[in-house]
Amino acid sequence: MRCKDIGTLRTKSMFFIIFTAFFCLWVQPFMTNAKSTETVDRIVAVVNDDVITLNELNKALKPYIQQIRTLGYLPEKEKQMIFKVRKSVLDRLIDEKIEDQEIKREKIEISDHQIDEAIERVKETHYYTDEDLRAGLASQDITMKEYRRQIKDQLARARLISQNVKSKIVITKEDIKAYYEKHIDQYGGKEKYHLRNIIMRVPEISDSDGRLEIREKMEGILQKLKAGQSFEALAKKYSQSPAASDGGDLGLFEFDSLSPKLQQAIKKIKPGGFTPVLDTDQGFQIFYLQKIVKTAGKPLKDVSSEIENIIYNKLIDEKYSEWIQSMRQQAVIRTIQ
Repeated sequence: MRCKDIGTLRTKSMFFIIFTAFFCLWVQPFMTNAKSTETVDRIVAVVNDDVITLNELNKALKPYIQQIRTLGYLPEKEKQMIFKVRKSVLDRLIDEKIEDQEIKREKIEISDHQIDEAIERVKETHYYTDEDLRAGLASQDITMKEYRRQIKDQLARARLISQNVKSKIVITKEDIKAYYEKHIDQYGGKEKYHLRNIIMRVPEISDSDGRLEIREKMEGILQKLKAGQSFEALAKKYSQSPAASDGGDLGLFEFDSLSPKLQQAIKKIKPGGFTPVLDTDQGFQIFYLQKIVKTAGKPLKDVSSEIENIIYNKLIDEKYSEWIQSMRQQAVIRTIQ
């Protein structure tokens, strides 16, 4: 018996599977023809009575390796990244074997009609004709038969998760209310700052004397503001901004969206006040806080469905993780790097 055939064996003898796996790992290198350049398939994991082969792992790993190699890592770093991803992909394949075994145990069956419906939904979602779909699959070296098998596996696993995870999730009104209150900053009303500005830009070729001259002009404008002259009028006359014609009106901003420097300056003034001259990336600026607007919050009844979906999706991840971990603890798993 050749080792490359072992990946298709399904024996109920755990001892035989593990023995065969080690036979491939340690004995095969000495039995391989030295002139052969082909990679010999072997077992990389045993999950109860099923095996995962090196070919299966390499096929699942291929797109990740291609992506990593486009990132320009040094050889040693690239090797580390691939090894790390290889472990994650192998863990996922082990989880899928466990799921497949549970699908068989629970006698979950997917009909051809259900597969047809799922494929039609894919085509409708992506605006594919049948020819578009087949061409796309062909470009990835996937036959329609293989694609149907993949869809069948996905549907079966989805039903398995629905029966063992989703069906056990219960979300109460109290859960929704607690989430709302915990994230009141997200759903409650927010303060927005209505700002105007006067800006004088500094040409890139300016030397220190040129910058100083522009700053002095801005300091002169600041003195006019302190003397009581209209910010809007001064903005129209001096500001080098598209908003100058509107009196430097910039509109409404949430505090967190402002630069740290502007946040510090705005904190120190009240509506109707203005900042000192600020040296910014765009040039020298003076900001005027026209008013602070409190926007209306979203009441609980308007966001209940949104919050329920957030909680539901979070619980699915948590409950699935707990479920698959419990299945792993009951399984006999052996990995061979």
